[in-house]
Amino acid sequence: MAGTDNGKPLAKISELFKELAATVNSEAADVELAAFSRACSHVSPLFGCLGIAFKFAEMDYVAKVDDLAEASKSILTLQSVIDRDIEGNCVRKAGSHTRNLLRVKRGLDMVRVLFEQILAAEGNSLKDPASKAYAQVFAPHHGWAIRKAVAAGMYALPTRAQLLRKLNEDGYSDE
Repeated sequence: MAGTDNGKPLAKISELFKELAATVNSEAADVELAAFSRACSHVSPLFGCLGIAFKFAEMDYVAKVDDLAEASKSILTLQSVIDRDIEGNCVRKAGSHTRNLLRVKRGLDMVRVLFEQILAAEGNSLKDPASKAYAQVFAPHHGWAIRKAVAAGMYALPTRAQLLRKLNEDGYSDE
């Protein structure tokens, strides 16, 4: 998790997404693809901290963010990405930038819902928060075999305290 402020990836992620939110709320400009992909790249270590249950999600998310980062060399904004794919009639095609943008959005939604569930949950287990987040975000898009594999992997999740330690966060407790 190198490159994060004081080794605290959550603080860096928060900072980068607050900058994006300021752009969205300013009405002055479209969100730059480079800034978006840079912010998203800092989220990928969170999947890695969750272990084998989310290994496929991590690999898929990283590949999609890398594609958007590469696209940002020639495409300036998120809106331009979508407009180009609409013009090229390839929005729904595997590997299109727009489809990759959708997959990245789902990854971000997964992390958001997971942390909402962690904050709402009691105890030290991540199984219920992660299961609820997966069911809400990814399960509707996965077939039976993938859903079953993820369910089996939920038993290998770190505890809440272990996750916070991996993220170098203060204030965790070993309940």
